[in-house]
Amino acid sequence: MLCAGRYEATSTVQQQTGTTDLQQYRHCPHRCKNLSSPVSFPTVCLSPQVETNQVSVFNQKAVRLPQKGRDLWNSNFVKMPCSSHSFMITKAGFLKQTTQVPRWSVISKHLGVLAKKTSVDVDDVAEAIIKYNPKYKEKWSFNALSNFVKVVPKTENYFHTLFPKIAELALTLPDYVKKAVPLLQRGHAASITLSQVQISCLLANAFFCTFPHRNTSTANSEYHNYPSINFSSLFWDWSERKKEKLRAIMHYFKVVTDERSKLKGLVTFERRCLRDSDRPDWRSCEETMPKLYVSSRGDIETEGTGMLQVDFASSWIGGGVLGSGLVQEEILFLINPELMVSRLFTEKLGDNECLIITGSQQFSRYSGYGDSFEWAGPHEDHLKRDDWCRLQRQILAIDALHYRQRRDQYNMINVTRELNKAYCGFKGHGHKEPDVATGKWGCGAFNGDPHLKAVIQLMAAAKANRGVAFFTFKDETLKQDLEQIHHLLVAERTTVGKLYGLLEDFCAVQQCSDGFHLDLFDFIRTDVRRSRSLL
Repeated sequence: MLCAGRYEATSTVQQQTGTTDLQQYRHCPHRCKNLSSPVSFPTVCLSPQVETNQVSVFNQKAVRLPQKGRDLWNSNFVKMPCSSHSFMITKAGFLKQTTQVPRWSVISKHLGVLAKKTSVDVDDVAEAIIKYNPKYKEKWSFNALSNFVKVVPKTENYFHTLFPKIAELALTLPDYVKKAVPLLQRGHAASITLSQVQISCLLANAFFCTFPHRNTSTANSEYHNYPSINFSSLFWDWSERKKEKLRAIMHYFKVVTDERSKLKGLVTFERRCLRDSDRPDWRSCEETMPKLYVSSRGDIETEGTGMLQVDFASSWIGGGVLGSGLVQEEILFLINPELMVSRLFTEKLGDNECLIITGSQQFSRYSGYGDSFEWAGPHEDHLKRDDWCRLQRQILAIDALHYRQRRDQYNMINVTRELNKAYCGFKGHGHKEPDVATGKWGCGAFNGDPHLKAVIQLMAAAKANRGVAFFTFKDETLKQDLEQIHHLLVAERTTVGKLYGLLEDFCAVQQCSDGFHLDLFDFIRTDVRRSRSLL
């Protein structure tokens, strides 16, 4: 587990508030004593000779060997395209009789043709994909990929030589993934560790849409409760957004298929569940406000480097990254494409669950947001690695509630749900864990109240004993308001339990307000003044 600079509780307001030194929130440079071993959980990439917590042995084995294991085809594991249990129906012979053939043999045949070519166009890619997805011949379009290749400047247009390399990478799947990949299922805390090479191979297969049973999300489909993984939705419905997304994704494949690239790291995907016995009794919590840094400049992924970086997630991990979505989570997945592989095995998050990803690499830079998003070129990642060769980047995916009506959030059932969701992610498993880099979680399209969401995250962080770096994304008013209310809460030594009671009162007033919106920070100030007057 990564370390981060922590603060010691202090009795002075000056020491608890108003800090401008973000360095003290970042990870410690020294080796962590409470390192979470990826082989404590099911792993797909490590040699079975490496036993749990044998860091020195692991580091002596310079090559990260894929684990060998059984080829499983059931509801607890990813159904792989190269599995001996994977078949498809084809029509062969003069009479076009139907016959059952191994799916991987068909995939290998058509991707093998592409891999041997020196130049491949989009029509070749589309034809190969449809050969092993024949039922979608009239349903799938590749107009976005086709237009993308046409409009990208010649200086950046290397795709005709890249497509064969991606096909070649996809065909190495049986060599690099030699055991069944377990699903991170709802209600079960578990973790998977993959090598960066394995991830690149799996994503190459996603690019060529090889994963069986993953092309539909209807209610009765096998993987209806999982995000999509095959890239078919990215290839149709051309837009400027799709163009910029494809620039980032194609750059990733350019890097990972370059023979000079040395992908040597591991990435751990951990699903955490907050058990009923671990849920705080928020009314009785005695913790006071955590240390807070607020900035209207900078962003979570840059200034929050080395901290626990919050992904404003969808319950379907990755959100609309393979569609038209292009807000915080989708951008995060585009600049760190290794995150996308989590969509292969992560079931929709429940109210008491989160996903923590340790070790992903950033490949791209960007500018803008939504329609203004642009791929801004390559990124060289110089982060240090932990003892398990994971980059010191830890991303926390927590999904906020989506409110159709803004006033729906002023309900203590919903407030408590958000508190437990944030606490599930913030709750540590050791000492000196990274502080939290976050911002306007669940606001914007999800209609969250920035004041309420900020207070909720402060309360969860206080209970988890973590400091908070809060980025308002150019909202200077929110920055000033949050600093002021935090200063007041610290000065009054307001406990989490006291604040929970204030939220109960605030929600009761909001429910009776008949459409009038009351500002939470004003409500807190009024309560503090009333309390002082009674002294």
